[in-house]
Amino acid sequence: MPRVGERGRGGAVSALAATRGPRALLRRAWRAALLDPEIYEEVEADRGATRQAFAVVLLAALAAGLGSLSNGGARGILWSALFSLFGWYVWAWTAWWIGTRLLPGPETRADAGELLRTIGFSCAPGVLRILALYDPLAGPIFLLCTLWMLAGMVVAVRQALDYGSTLRALAVCGIGFALYAAILGATLLLLGPWPI
Repeated sequence: MPRVGERGRGGAVSALAATRGPRALLRRAWRAALLDPEIYEEVEADRGATRQAFAVVLLAALAAGLGSLSNGGARGILWSALFSLFGWYVWAWTAWWIGTRLLPGPETRADAGELLRTIGFSCAPGVLRILALYDPLAGPIFLLCTLWMLAGMVVAVRQALDYGSTLRALAVCGIGFALYAAILGATLLLLGPWPI
């Protein structure tokens, strides 16, 4: 039996091997950052992708923390990362609740795990927030990454909740984004202003 990532007889890589390991995580995160709807469908259906989605969220939160080094110093790394992680959780839970309870489509059938996996991968652009270490570009980088994550979340919600309309997904994410923005605002008040 071939190890993960190795080719078996006939040169085919097993389906399981193609979805596991660091390379698979990077490939999935890249496709998610490119807003590829197919990857969101893939991770929605793959219960084994839950750890990968959580890894993407953690990496994005850590990047936010590291990107805030000049803003909050060493302790700011931890607090920014924790606030980022908490903000993501509130945003994801709010999107699930609104998307399945308040604004479900006729085809909406999703459990929390499916939506958390897709929303987790929508955080892939957040990894670039580490570039905020370069002070002159910190504000624009942070803003761009946050908006890119919002766009990814719209695609993730549309795919996971089987919406026929992007506008419905945008409404769900917009309501949740308001809470996320409030948590970001609290982070700014507690740790000092970002250069935005």
